[in-house]
Amino acid sequence: MIGKERRMFPGGNTSKGFFSYYDYIINRKDANKIIILKGGPGTGKSSMMRNIGIYMQEKGYDVEYHHCSSDRESIDSVMIPKLKIAVVDGTAPHVIDPKYPGAIDMIINLGEYWDSKGLEKNREEIIKVIDRNSKFYKSAYKYLEAARLIQEDTIWKMEEVMDFGKLNVLTDNLIKEVLNGLPLVEKVGKERHLFGSAYTPTGWAEHTDTLLRDIDKTYYIKGEIGTGKTTLMKKVYQEATQRGVDVEVFHTPLIPEKIETIIIKDLNIALSIMDAAKDNNIKVIDLNEYINKKIYNNYKESIEDNKKVYENLISIAIKKLAGAKKNHDLMEAQYIPNMNYDETEKVKNRIIDIILKYEIDATDNI
Repeated sequence: MIGKERRMFPGGNTSKGFFSYYDYIINRKDANKIIILKGGPGTGKSSMMRNIGIYMQEKGYDVEYHHCSSDRESIDSVMIPKLKIAVVDGTAPHVIDPKYPGAIDMIINLGEYWDSKGLEKNREEIIKVIDRNSKFYKSAYKYLEAARLIQEDTIWKMEEVMDFGKLNVLTDNLIKEVLNGLPLVEKVGKERHLFGSAYTPTGWAEHTDTLLRDIDKTYYIKGEIGTGKTTLMKKVYQEATQRGVDVEVFHTPLIPEKIETIIIKDLNIALSIMDAAKDNNIKVIDLNEYINKKIYNNYKESIEDNKKVYENLISIAIKKLAGAKKNHDLMEAQYIPNMNYDETEKVKNRIIDIILKYEIDATDNI
């Protein structure tokens, strides 16, 4: 039986620059092994992790693929939950160093398999493209920061428009429905934070369908920006953790504090604002119903103008990210001809052997 897959983003291009939730890929204290890959662009880290993930799925293990926000097709990590093992790209901008060296963490440096003399011949070009890369990202982040300011302008207008008293009653009733009488306990549930979507060089990307695929009960949270969707979901998941249940929180890429989806794993329940929930849910919670239409009409034209400006800023930011991706491809072009991929294939097989040492009886995976 082929293992299932889940896909998400551990880091994002946001209004705060590159924002990392990499510490939540796997709980380090609970992990059996974390294999950290080092090496420059074009050393084969993404392909290696993807192939490891495919191999483990073919053996029947569920696998999480953590995608790169700077290249939606690229993989920054694979994690095998059953075995509590992750293979992670530990290079910039998401630098990861061993926290428990030897005991849990190990480093594999793929830079050992490149031809240094070949790279030295192109020294000046490599320096130029690497230094140029940060400039593209800085430019993109300026536009994302501006887009956030526009969104915040809309949010403060909506704060005047919303009937938060009635919304608080709705939230309280929803918490009671979702948690169904679970008592408060001394042990607080664990939180896991990642991104549900990302701004990438080819546009906005998300994989929420893989996150909600096997959830028994999904609530679709509907509402315009500023209607309180994040506040509602935050209150629900915080109450869940106070009752000892674990939660996954998937954040938005522009404002990383905001939430797209929460999954209460122990109850197999999700709340989400995404289309995957819109198309398949047990209930729709429409926060637009708590908008005071009379007050809203005073701001309607301004809010519509904000939407246009916001969309234009995001479009420009994505173009800047596309420029960074083209520059990154130039970086990879310097390294690829100088890599010994026969040796990195051996490394991949060695990593698989390490993973399989922790293999659980096959009957546990059925």
